[in-house]
Amino acid sequence: MYKLAVIGKDVSKSDSAKMHTYIMQGLGSSCTFELLSVAGEEFGAYAEKLILEYDGFCVTIPYKLEIIPHLARIEGDAATFGAVNVVKDRVGYNTDGVGFMLMLANNGIDPKGKKVLVLGAGGAGRSVIKKLADAGAEVYAYDLRRENLDEVYREFGCFTPLHELVPAEYDVMINVTGVGMHRTEGVSPVGEEFLSRAKAAIDLIYYPRKSEFLRIAESLGKPVVNGEGMLFYQAYYGDCIFLGREPRADEAKALFIGYKDVYRD
Repeated sequence: MYKLAVIGKDVSKSDSAKMHTYIMQGLGSSCTFELLSVAGEEFGAYAEKLILEYDGFCVTIPYKLEIIPHLARIEGDAATFGAVNVVKDRVGYNTDGVGFMLMLANNGIDPKGKKVLVLGAGGAGRSVIKKLADAGAEVYAYDLRRENLDEVYREFGCFTPLHELVPAEYDVMINVTGVGMHRTEGVSPVGEEFLSRAKAAIDLIYYPRKSEFLRIAESLGKPVVNGEGMLFYQAYYGDCIFLGREPRADEAKALFIGYKDVYRD
C-alpha cells in the first residue's frame, strides 16, 4: 500500500485521489491518497513532512517551483521546465508535458504547423509552451505577469511572447492561467472577441467540467477540450514513477477510457 498525496493552495475539489487510486489499482497496486490544501507560509513544513513520511506526492498550483529548494535534484522535464509536479525520494519530476501531449493526441489534435496561443506562462504554462514548440507548433504566449513570460522566453526562446493581447487568428487557444476555477469560477481570461477567432479551445481546468472559457468557445461552435485528460495522463505517468515501471501510451488511454466509464459526470 503506497502512501501518496497532492499538495496545493486549494485542492479541495481535486479529482486526484480517485484518479490515482483507480490508476494504481489498474496497475496492480493500491494506495492511500490525501488532498492537502496548504497556505504559502506553511508550505515548507508540509513539503518536508511529505518527503520524509510519504512514498511520493504530487505538487500543484502554485507550488511547482517552490518545491524545488526542498529536493536533492530534479530530472527530465522537471529540469527542462524548471517546475516539478511529482516527487519521489526527494527527486523532482514533471509529467505535465507528457500528459498534455497525450491528451492532444487522444483528442485528434496534431500541433505541428498550427498557430497556437497559450494564455499563462507559469509552472504548467512553461511545460505546454515548450512541448508545443518541440512538436512543431507556432507558439504565441501571454501572461499578465510580464516577468513570467520574459523568464520563459529567456530560457527557451522557442515562441513569440506577447506583451499586449489583441484579437488574432489562432488554430488553437489554450487557457493555462487557472482563471475560471475556485474563486474565479464563471470568469474567462478572454472574451468572445478573442475566442471567435480561434478554431479550437483547450482549458487545462477540469473543474468545473466546462469553464466559462470553454462555454464561450462552445457557444461559438468551436470544438473544446477540458483538462481532465491531461490530469489523468500526468497522474498515470506519475504513478509509473512511484511504481518504478515504464509508462505506455496505449495502457494510459485504456485506463482513462475505463475511468470515464466508472466516473461518468
